[in-house]
Formats: sequence, C-alpha cells, structure tokens
Amino acid sequence: MEHPALDDLSLDVARGEMLAITGPSGSGKSTALYAMAGLIGLDAGTVTCLGVTPRSRADWARLRAEKIGLVFQDDWLLPTLTATQNVETPMIGVVASARERAERARAALERVGLAAHADRHPAGLSGGERQRVAIARALANAPEVLLADEPTGELDVANSANVVDLLKALNASGTTVVIVTHDMGVAAQCTRAVQIVDGKLEGGQ
Repeated sequence: MEHPALDDLSLDVARGEMLAITGPSGSGKSTALYAMAGLIGLDAGTVTCLGVTPRSRADWARLRAEKIGLVFQDDWLLPTLTATQNVETPMIGVVASARERAERARAALERVGLAAHADRHPAGLSGGERQRVAIARALANAPEVLLADEPTGELDVANSANVVDLLKALNASGTTVVIVTHDMGVAAQCTRAVQIVDGKLEGGQ
C-alpha cells in the first residue's frame, strides 16, 4: 500500500513570518515546500499564496516570476555565467531592459555582500558564496515570499551562520521566509517551527 507524500496536511504561513519546516528524511517536508511553490501537482487540495489560488502551470509560473523566490540545497548556478549573469536569469522575460537586469542583479549581489565578486564565475567562489549568489538570484524579482529547501545543508558552520543571518535580515525587511531544514539550530532562529512526520503536520499549523 502506497503512503501519500503529504497526508491531509494543512499549513498556514502568515505574511512576514520566518517559518522552519523540520522533520526526518523522507518525511515530506521538501514535498510540502515544492507544493507551496507550485513545482509539483497535488492529487487533492489547493495551495493559496498571497491571496491567489493558481489553477494552472501558467498561473504558477507567473506567480513564481512575480512573487516567489526559490533557494535550493544545491545552488544550481550555471558554470559558464558570472555571478551577475546568474542572478539575471530569472529576470529574462520579466524585465525587458538588459541594463536594468544588470543593475538589479548587481544590487541583489550587494544586498548579500558579494558586490566585489559580481564578475566571478561559480568555480571562483566558495560554497557559502555560491549559496549567497543563489539567494541573490531568488531576490532578483523582489519576491514577497522566499522558499528555501535546506539552504545550509551543504555548508560548514560559519557559512551556514552567514546564510541564516542573511535570511533573517531579509525577513526583518518584510519578506516572508519558509525554510525546510534538518538543523534544529537553524529552526530555533526562525519565528516559528513546525514538524512534518510521515506526511502529517505535527506541532501546530
């Protein structure tokens, strides 16, 4: 008998909060995050984000482009592009002016403390720096919501702390942040934490 990845899960995230989703490996926490981003379909139920309930892939693509930033455990930077060019990628098709894209990308890199590395390729950056470029890329279109899947999972203690501090600063500026993490130290720095076990929500909603 197959067990559903998410089992009758209902979760409300308030605007402006910083929520941690924890749970053991395979519990469904990343699946929940991908559902929030419209990256996977649901057999039943709906996701409402910022008052909008997308009904199609096109609806979700539009919402992600305009309102949602995504950060993954792997940075997924394109190795042939500079940091600036990587940050520009989500703006293609959204921001018509190449000059404006470059300016916004450099501003995002400055926001994450990497203005001096704007012209470097990923191979010339540390793991922590690459993850900060990935966060800058997620900020390129000034999202209201930032969804991060294990953003510190591949980082050492010092770089993990830098990334968490950056996410906290973004949250303090008004961005709603949702982090999937197995690190309870990271979860403790969020304004709220919930746990998913076997696809079910534990510890409130």
